[in-house]
Amino acid sequence: MTMVFNGDHCGSAVSGIIAECQQTIRPALRVAVDSLPVSVRRVVGYHFGWEDAQGRSAPTAEGGKMVRPALTLLSARAVGGQASDVVLAAVAVQLVHEFTLLHDDIMDDDRLRRHRPAAWVVFGVPAALLAGDALWALALHLMSESKRHPTDGRDIGILISALHRLTAGQAADIDLSQRNRVSASEWQEMAADKTGALMGAACALGALSSGGSSAQIRYLQQVGEHLGVAFQCVDDLLGIWADPNVTGKPVGNDVVRRKRTLPVVAALLSGTTAGEELERLYRLNRTLTPHEAVRATELIEDAGGRSWVRQQAKDHTQQAIQCLHKTGLLPEVVTALSELANTLTGRPR
Repeated sequence: MTMVFNGDHCGSAVSGIIAECQQTIRPALRVAVDSLPVSVRRVVGYHFGWEDAQGRSAPTAEGGKMVRPALTLLSARAVGGQASDVVLAAVAVQLVHEFTLLHDDIMDDDRLRRHRPAAWVVFGVPAALLAGDALWALALHLMSESKRHPTDGRDIGILISALHRLTAGQAADIDLSQRNRVSASEWQEMAADKTGALMGAACALGALSSGGSSAQIRYLQQVGEHLGVAFQCVDDLLGIWADPNVTGKPVGNDVVRRKRTLPVVAALLSGTTAGEELERLYRLNRTLTPHEAVRATELIEDAGGRSWVRQQAKDHTQQAIQCLHKTGLLPEVVTALSELANTLTGRPR
């Protein structure tokens, strides 16, 4: 299937871009998941939203938006390629992303995912961990089987590098959450690895698999990495201020657990009275009470944490868009990618 993006399409409906990407990728994603052992497939099917806890079809729950595969397909189009060039790469990217979600929910003690109990709550921690492990292994297997456009192993190298970086980023996230002092630069480095690496890989794989030049691959990877940092900024905002009915995830856990997400880091470094009071709360050697969590949320905003992070998200989005204009990409797809970038980092706060 060839994805077509004309000017009207790009300017009017990012949701149309996502929907078309989903239509292209989902069948191949289901085929890949069906190759897993039955016991693992049951957990994965539930996690993706395809089945309920008893293994019955749940056709109205189709999982996430598959933003990263959309970046892969759009990057392929940006260098003159087609969706058929990059389906397996896009599926692999989504499998790696879902692996991180399965493990993140356990590490963050998040009991909800996409408006339902998280997989580890339903099937237990061991089963959810194994399901996550199976997904990244399957992703590498798919990449090793992709022979349509030989890339001298660079595609697998890109994905392995992303896996290495996102693991390092997750480890840094755990470390930073347990420390009393965290700098903004440390947070940015963590976000670049934890979230930016896979988004960058998604873009790079699209360009590489479609015959993009070295410069195009490099700049598109930078697009994804900047977008990933912006995405993580917004995710940190959503973790404190979002409506759980919109996100399908618990809101406020980060504050209750005194996790140093970017709005908190910014507030603690603000030198304000509100920041000083927040630091006293965050030095308590326990989870916060509901009243304390409400007060902490107020202090984060009063200290400027919320507004500063919003600006960071805007800045990284603009840097992503600037990278799109640095080398010869198809103009109509540059417009689509710019629209997608602005939409992703302007999610409800």
